[in-house]
Amino acid sequence: MKTLIGRKVGMTQVFDEKGVVVPVTVIEAGPCSVVQIKTVETDGYNAVQLGFGEVKENKVNKPDNGHFKKANVKAVKHLREFRACEECLANVKVGDELKVDTFVAGEKVDIQGITKGKGFQGVIKRHGQHRGPMGHGSMYHRRPGSMGSTSTPGRVFKGKKLPGHMGVEKVTVQNLEVVKVDLDKNALLIKGSVPGNKGSILKIKLSVKASK
Repeated sequence: MKTLIGRKVGMTQVFDEKGVVVPVTVIEAGPCSVVQIKTVETDGYNAVQLGFGEVKENKVNKPDNGHFKKANVKAVKHLREFRACEECLANVKVGDELKVDTFVAGEKVDIQGITKGKGFQGVIKRHGQHRGPMGHGSMYHRRPGSMGSTSTPGRVFKGKKLPGHMGVEKVTVQNLEVVKVDLDKNALLIKGSVPGNKGSILKIKLSVKASK
């Protein structure tokens, strides 16, 4: 079961065997406890629920505490669910602990997280549009553009790229390479950047395109 929950620590750089600098994101991944296994018979689909980040029992509400006691695992702060095939479910059971050695260097993973919030932004930053001329007399600089004809259809079509809230979206980055696995520090070094602020929670799983 190659899935983990992790916390983004930050970015740094390492050197490969040839002495080339590789930018990496450090992720504190696991240990994650298997809290629940969902099957088609009981829930309508196959999935594994993992827990990450131990907390005191008095910091968790009663329903969640009962959920953890039923699984015979320690209370955790974060719960995430991963879809899985029947073969994958056969390899895990409730109460198992998944550690960072689930992955090995060189594997490709997909990482899902919540992007940084950018607040209210205009169309240039939000959608990458071009500005108008900056010469004297120009009345058009960073505005969104034509809103259509005068009378027909007399409205703005849905989907028009306009200013608005930017960021805080669930994003998955695919085919990222695992550069190094540090079992002592429960750390994964992933090549490149991943979504989210420092300290944000990430879902890590084996890339769906890894075998293609």
